[in-house]
Amino acid sequence: MRAHIKKKPLRIYYGMNLYRTAAVVTIFSALEHFLGFLYRIILSRTLGPEGLGVYQIAISVFAVFLTVCSSGLPVTLSRVISKHRARGAKQREHAATTSAVLITLLFSVPVTVLLFAARAPFSAIFSDPRCADLFYILLFGLSLTSVYSVIRGCFWGNKQFFSYSLIELAEEMIRILVGVMLLVCIQTGPSGENRAAVAVLVSYVCSFAIALVCFLMRGGKFCAPRGEFMPLLRASLPVTAMRASSSLIGSFISVLFPMRLRAAGHTTAQAMSEYGVVYGMVMPVMAVPSALIGSLALVLVPELSEHYYRKNRRQVAALAEKALNATLLIAGALIPFYAVCGADLGVLLYSNAQSGVLIARCAAALIPMSLTMICTSILNSLNCEKYTLGFFLLGSAVMLGCTWILPRFLGGGALLAGMIGDSCVTAACSLALLRKKTGKLRSVRYFLKLLAALAPAAALGFAARALLMRCMSHIPALILTVLLLAAAEAGMLALFRLCDFKAVLRRFFAKKSKKIAARA
Repeated sequence: MRAHIKKKPLRIYYGMNLYRTAAVVTIFSALEHFLGFLYRIILSRTLGPEGLGVYQIAISVFAVFLTVCSSGLPVTLSRVISKHRARGAKQREHAATTSAVLITLLFSVPVTVLLFAARAPFSAIFSDPRCADLFYILLFGLSLTSVYSVIRGCFWGNKQFFSYSLIELAEEMIRILVGVMLLVCIQTGPSGENRAAVAVLVSYVCSFAIALVCFLMRGGKFCAPRGEFMPLLRASLPVTAMRASSSLIGSFISVLFPMRLRAAGHTTAQAMSEYGVVYGMVMPVMAVPSALIGSLALVLVPELSEHYYRKNRRQVAALAEKALNATLLIAGALIPFYAVCGADLGVLLYSNAQSGVLIARCAAALIPMSLTMICTSILNSLNCEKYTLGFFLLGSAVMLGCTWILPRFLGGGALLAGMIGDSCVTAACSLALLRKKTGKLRSVRYFLKLLAALAPAAALGFAARALLMRCMSHIPALILTVLLLAAAEAGMLALFRLCDFKAVLRRFFAKKSKKIAARA
């Protein structure tokens, strides 16, 4: 009887409601990232590598201030709301949300006023004056998008994933629609970079308005923040510090990297172009797994927090292991495609051969990058924000060292080498702590089986591409290579029992038959 009681929560948790929720969030997230990826292609072709580098630098500097004003609050608010939900304290949920809004306004409004007042000296930090113009366009939306981030955290904590995902998708669609209209339909007036920044500002305003209306319609309230303001502020500071440091380091690198390239003999235009290739072309492709992993984290974090505060260690360990295995599967399944076809992707997507070469060379980096993302989310949900901050700082030291030393030898590849080193260090430390917090994790065995399954598929992909490129024209050969690689991967994953395709098909056809029976 006792064993039955212990197992029951796991059976409830792994029910179809969770999987359906994860599937819905994944669809929204994948669509959002796909649209953003298409928009990145439009930007790269419209602005060029140099203009994309200018745009990316302004975005990265703005991200520092956005992170300082709001970044730690959504995940912390989500965890606090999960804690109050576990205890049935509805009024304290409203107080926590109000406290988070007040905290973000207390930071964002003075920062905006101060930066506009000191525009001349602050603009001097940019190596290109065009970056300053873009930054101050974005600055108008700092307070609005900060409050929007807090409301998003409230949706997250209350498991209102549909609202969360729908508003995120709406923001991306508005940005793309306005951006395409300004970049393609209007050829006179401000520069293309400035028009792209205006599109971002419009998306900030619209997402704030939509989120606020949705929050009020879903029963959200603002009330006196009694007893929640200071605890929420203290709890959010480590996450804010970590993410602010990340944005700050990213902005510092956007200044340091071109400087080190110029010291190695590159011109300013070449340095901007190298930065644009890495951050504007390579990194969006490398971030493709984040669409699926992010949706997985979005669904799991509130559940992990509730089980953690209820001291259900067994459930926490089971959830963490399943999240790690899913992350390894998502990232690992993409590695053969990137390694075999990465060089072709750069030419097809961006008409830039250099980006494709870098994508192919860095395919294996998907594993540590993806593990870092999911481990950080899990540990933050387990009240380990201070540890994740320390791991981040350690990895950032590696990143900065590579950026300072390697541009002379690797050029733009120095940035990717730094990112890989950063991810490997952070992932290793995070996994060690996660194992300590949850007990024994069996994901190492899963990872080894995954490598054994994917290695033959990748070898077949390389051989097929080499043969088909000699016998056929480029595009048909590439399509056939991708199809053969996908079939080989599916077969190997099924052979090693890493994916149960039969169970998925049975469940799919069972649903179809139920719908047909219901209609009859």
